[in-house]
Amino acid sequence: MPDSQPQQPHSSSSSSGFSGSSGRSDGSDLLLCGARLTDGRTVDVRLGGGRIEAVGTAGSLTAHSARVDLAGYLLLPAPAEPHAHGDTALSADGDGPVSYEAHEVQRRTTEAALLQLGHGATALRSHVRVGDVQGLGSMAAVLQARRALRGLAELTVVAMPRVLTGLAGADGLAILRDAVKMGASVVGGCPDLDPDPTGYVEAVLEVASEHGCPVDLHTDGDDPARLARLAAMAGGLRPGVTLGPCGGLGRLPTEVASRAADQLAAAGVGVVCLPQGGCSGVDRRGTAPVRLLRAAGVRVAAGSGALRDVSNPVGRGDPLEAAYLLASRYGLRAGDAYDAVSSSARAALGLPEVRVEAGFPAELLAVRGDQLDAALSLAYSRIVVHRGRVVARTSAVREYCNSAVTVALDLPRQGRTGRAEEPS
Repeated sequence: MPDSQPQQPHSSSSSSGFSGSSGRSDGSDLLLCGARLTDGRTVDVRLGGGRIEAVGTAGSLTAHSARVDLAGYLLLPAPAEPHAHGDTALSADGDGPVSYEAHEVQRRTTEAALLQLGHGATALRSHVRVGDVQGLGSMAAVLQARRALRGLAELTVVAMPRVLTGLAGADGLAILRDAVKMGASVVGGCPDLDPDPTGYVEAVLEVASEHGCPVDLHTDGDDPARLARLAAMAGGLRPGVTLGPCGGLGRLPTEVASRAADQLAAAGVGVVCLPQGGCSGVDRRGTAPVRLLRAAGVRVAAGSGALRDVSNPVGRGDPLEAAYLLASRYGLRAGDAYDAVSSSARAALGLPEVRVEAGFPAELLAVRGDQLDAALSLAYSRIVVHRGRVVARTSAVREYCNSAVTVALDLPRQGRTGRAEEPS
């Protein structure tokens, strides 16, 4: 899939649907014309007030302002990114150690979020290390990036302390509480790295309960006894507990992994897998056994993990590639694979459901193609809608040289055939 740079919103109102770089909606409606849905229908979709106002047969709806021609596009609920690391993203190419200066962390976080927004992710959850050398500096920088991105994408932040038990853990626990007071809306970390993993989980759950925060923990998942204890402690916690990437579950014997999956399902614990690679929170690679987890009733979402840092210097941060890998490598149907990066990912983030139906949030992704299988395979050109307005677009053109073969076989090409494909 080409890694084209998404075009940024500009200030003029046109068929592109861009309505200014401030991120504020001007209150007018937007009409998406001639889009294809996964059920085969071709429809018009009218957006207003950040929601889908109406869906009707092509040509049946009107709007008072901007129109976007989506002929040749498949319209989908927008993906979400449930497992990013904004503070370390895009740091693999730097000389020397990774800089944690505030301006560098903010720049990397913002650039990574915009890259993922161009791929279609209108909501992101970023895990940020707190304590140690970084203190709360990286947290402050990522929170500043969150404010700068408002109106383009929703960025939530997970505080990740290193140690929470013993004498060293007292400082980590204090910093964790300070991070939540600063604006971290999720409590996380990696119990595998603490001398007392069970004590670490207990501390995280206590802070989460105090502040009413979700929990999102890193674990390899290769210790079934530890997973069982975690599930027992986390069961019923609201607003919920998520684990990832749990690649170690896939290395366990099937019957052992199945018991662990049943325990996670009974506790209501979700799993975020990372089919595109690992992340800086867990050293070992591997993808969680998604089919086994889904069969047990575990909510499974897929994230990107590391994005061009020392853990994965070639990360793409593309949710459609994650869905493609779930389908091609792990045997999920295209619809289930896309659900892992859209509906299930949004549920993992505590966000409302999105459907291409009236009344649902206008968080949408238009991808060149007419079927989901093809969209996951190619996904060259994309138009991203957040809060009812177009916030990013990526256009790619495929052409073949003039020859008798291309004419005789009528080879497919991605060209600028409609207004929605023209540069803005």
